[in-house]
Amino acid sequence: MDLKIRTKKKRLTKWLILIPILISLLVVFLHMEREKPSILSDNFSGSINTSEELLISFQDNKRGLKKIWISLLKDGKKHVLYEKSYPHAIFIGRKAVHEDLISLKIEPKRFGITDGKAILQIVALDNSWSNWWKGNKTQIEREVIVDTKPPEITILSRNHSIIQGGACLVVYKVSEPCSESGVYAGENFFPGYSGYFEDSDILITLFALNYSQGHGTNVYIRAKDFTGNDSKLALPCYIREKTFNKDIINISDSFLKYTMPKFKVDTLDNSKEPLLAKFLEINSNLRKANFKNIEKIVTDTAKTFYWKGSFLRLPKSACRANFGDMREYKYRGETIDFQTHLGIDLASTARSRVPASNKGKVVFNSMLGIYGKTVIIDHGFGLFSMYAHLSSHKVKSGQIVAKGDIIGNTGITGLTGGDHLHFSILINNTFVNPREWWDKRWVMNNITSKLEKIESIIKNGSK
Repeated sequence: MDLKIRTKKKRLTKWLILIPILISLLVVFLHMEREKPSILSDNFSGSINTSEELLISFQDNKRGLKKIWISLLKDGKKHVLYEKSYPHAIFIGRKAVHEDLISLKIEPKRFGITDGKAILQIVALDNSWSNWWKGNKTQIEREVIVDTKPPEITILSRNHSIIQGGACLVVYKVSEPCSESGVYAGENFFPGYSGYFEDSDILITLFALNYSQGHGTNVYIRAKDFTGNDSKLALPCYIREKTFNKDIINISDSFLKYTMPKFKVDTLDNSKEPLLAKFLEINSNLRKANFKNIEKIVTDTAKTFYWKGSFLRLPKSACRANFGDMREYKYRGETIDFQTHLGIDLASTARSRVPASNKGKVVFNSMLGIYGKTVIIDHGFGLFSMYAHLSSHKVKSGQIVAKGDIIGNTGITGLTGGDHLHFSILINNTFVNPREWWDKRWVMNNITSKLEKIESIIKNGSK
């Protein structure tokens, strides 16, 4: 009996010794894992400006994060931008941190970091006991450019006079390549284009004021470099206000019966005047949809000037409606709608041949809602001409047409009651008064002479 008891005690003693050893080995095994933490950053651009913000994700699925730090190595000196330590889960009452998202705002000037090349270093350690209890380590190093200086803008052109609903040309130079630059006229942005001059830092912008922009419109040049540094420079320009005509258009039942069947537009079935309801839907909502379509069409433009000299007008034509006419629509004596006419209506003989107003590339030739059969030509650097209500068109998309080439014939397609051409000029996505572009003197004084003066300055300066 004593022998049995002694044997049981020995076995119990062995297990009492063995169990802690096994548990310790298990703990060591679990803590000796070799899976490295992960580091992710999707918004890193490779450059750092005055206030670059990084979004960095740290993750460790096993033992959890131990420590992270972010440094910038510049001119042999290490600048610690951020560091953080995490609790170890082995301690009672503490939980391991398996992931963390850090938003870091890098301000080089605060750390005394000068512009130039540097190395961004991101390091993460986990709570593993690998590497002699130091933990698994992930380190990412990326070469970056520190650039805290905004681009300088120098205006080269002079005499920036512009009328409400008109256009203007500005030539300017930036001190470094920019990801975006151009002119703001109020909320409207007009991109700057290089390529006209050999120096790619010299850009030109055709900009415009729409029919509602007069005195007080804020006009300035803005440039943003590839690091994100931003510059603004006020553009001195003389703005002349213009009063546009007011026009009353009486909508007759015969007009509605003639034009409404052309359009497939849904209206309320219980309307007392279904044709009138359809007209209002077309004149308002369809018109807005057409404008948005036009904006998309003119988004892409050739980086060259196709055109030369003043633009052509439809030969032997009479003006039936002007640009900027403030139209009040009446039906049976009551006002039913207001719209602004954004082109000039020209009438000649029925199905008159329509010439291209200047050299350019056809970018649209199809039906376009209220405008009917329409052709849009890109003349380069954001300048477009538009020909609407055509009975036919004789050009293809992508075709280069010369000044005077016949592109179609006038007609009555779209929302119109008689044969005519609706002619428009656009700068970027803004309609402007075509009369300026028909005027040889205006084109010379406001466009051609400016470019020639800059070319002369560059040529003489290079000698």
